[in-house]
Amino acid sequence: MVIQEINKVIKGPHRLPILLDVFYNNTVEHAPLLIFCHGYKGFKDWGAWNLFAKTFAASGIAVLKFNFSHNGGTIEQPIDFPDLEAFGHNNYTKELDDLNQVLDWVETAYAKHSNINVSNITLVGHSRGGGIVTLKAAEDSRVKKLVSLAGVSDFKSRFPKGSDLDAWKSTGVRFVMNGRTKQQMPHYYQFYEDFMANASRLTIQLAAKSLKVPHLIIHGDADTSVDLKEAFALHKWHPGGQLVVLKGANHVFGSHHPWDFSELPLYLQQIHSKITHFINNLC
Repeated sequence: MVIQEINKVIKGPHRLPILLDVFYNNTVEHAPLLIFCHGYKGFKDWGAWNLFAKTFAASGIAVLKFNFSHNGGTIEQPIDFPDLEAFGHNNYTKELDDLNQVLDWVETAYAKHSNINVSNITLVGHSRGGGIVTLKAAEDSRVKKLVSLAGVSDFKSRFPKGSDLDAWKSTGVRFVMNGRTKQQMPHYYQFYEDFMANASRLTIQLAAKSLKVPHLIIHGDADTSVDLKEAFALHKWHPGGQLVVLKGANHVFGSHHPWDFSELPLYLQQIHSKITHFINNLC
């Protein structure tokens, strides 16, 4: 039976709390733990992620998924982006710190849990979250396996350049339209300043080249948000990893928000199978 512990609140390292869910199967002892990190303009309850987590738990892999503290959601409204001020003050360092806080918390909170093995942790990150988990896996020995799911390979290239960068510095803020919610989502200039101040730590290429853990890279060849070439770059930097290209799959692998169906989209079914095999054959 799948047990769901939903919307647990833990203290975040940067003032705002972290909201998380834990899924596990109470008939499976010492299951490996998958920690899932959402991407840019994402959240833990987006699309089919809940069903994705339940499916893993049913098949014997526990899952923890969470909202980054500054993703724009709140405890009261974790779906979508009621707190755009928090969103504007987010940055990659804060997300790494959030993930570290989650690792610290789960190690303690579930240390003696009979159904979850917190010594066997796999990080899975989607899109921008794929970059975050790659950085974390390279610097934290608690991470035993890594999965990049439509993951980015470079953060710096995503910042504006030239006159656009100058305008951002001058005004202190730039806005990005959310195509689904139609919100104008702010990014304060601190985002760029924080990256430049921590560039070596936040350069995914350096992290990927230094990885010492098994790495599964999954990407769709119809992804229009993160180009397939970024998956090839990750694999080039860590050739010992496994690269899986899903023909016809888009950036969200056939999911959308909200997801009101009882079954995962076909591509996420395939991804569930591949990640399950990856985890269980490397335990």
